[in-house]
Amino acid sequence: MTDAASGTPDRATALRESLRGQSPAVGVGAAVDVLAEAVERAHAAAGPGGAAVPVRQVTACLANADLPVEEEALAAALTARGWGRRVAVHNDTFAVLRAGLTARDGEAAGRGVAVVCGAGINCVGVRSDGRTARFPALGRLSGDWGGGGGLGEEALWHAARAEDGRGEATLLRTAVPAHFGLGSVHALIEAVHLGRIAWERRLELVPVLFAAAGRGDAVADGLIARMADEVVTMAVVALRELDLLAEEVPVLLGGGVLAAGQALLDDRVTRLLAERAPRAVPRVVRARPVLGAALLGLDALGAPVDAHDRARRHFEPPRPPDGAPAPAPD
Repeated sequence: MTDAASGTPDRATALRESLRGQSPAVGVGAAVDVLAEAVERAHAAAGPGGAAVPVRQVTACLANADLPVEEEALAAALTARGWGRRVAVHNDTFAVLRAGLTARDGEAAGRGVAVVCGAGINCVGVRSDGRTARFPALGRLSGDWGGGGGLGEEALWHAARAEDGRGEATLLRTAVPAHFGLGSVHALIEAVHLGRIAWERRLELVPVLFAAAGRGDAVADGLIARMADEVVTMAVVALRELDLLAEEVPVLLGGGVLAAGQALLDDRVTRLLAERAPRAVPRVVRARPVLGAALLGLDALGAPVDAHDRARRHFEPPRPPDGAPAPAPD
């Protein structure tokens, strides 16, 4: 989803729009067009007491802005829209990182690593001196594995091979097609191939995968184990690149997969991180990335701490009751 926030250091408003972000591959102009309606409605929602256009600072944290060259192109396009006097564009993983870093981190508040596992997977890290670590995060092209899309694809792959006899038996053989109301994997493959079921719906198979693993399915459990390993490997590589392995540093975990409260994944991530980066402090971030974008914007303005606190109170989700499952962002 595309979220837009408009406000001043002493007032914030937000609007959640049912708009899907566009990859820069479709063109920077098309990607910015998707943002325009959300930005305009956020300004309208702010009312007469909100920030006037152009605002002093526009900070956009966008999915699919994976490379610095893409961030620069998007920043130029946003500047051309005249929404703000200054514009900064970051990948949305930086928003999760900023949202997770709080005053309670003390001297470590300006440094940390974030791993986001939503539709895809990405990781960034920063030091207080401004050094950063990041990955291209372009999927298999750049060596990535997993994320919601990858896990869904793996679930379907294993289900197909179990059905035709090439692969190991797995509960996914029946659970995957059943999710779409179909009686066989072959029927599902045909429906996807002919466009009757959108390929993007493979993301829906992540809960199916966890359910199968929870019932003791070895194939599903193996995929979750590999996902945990990928998350921790990215975090450790970023910590090492920033010379932070020996220091107590927060590792923020965000995105729909990591924020869903799945113990089969969470416990493995915590255990592996303790083994490979003993001083790292894992913490799940459930706030929507727009909070991180708002905080980065306030940082750029030199806003006081109480302005940051107000933004957090406005955007952070309520803490779930003890024992209740945590809501995950889209």
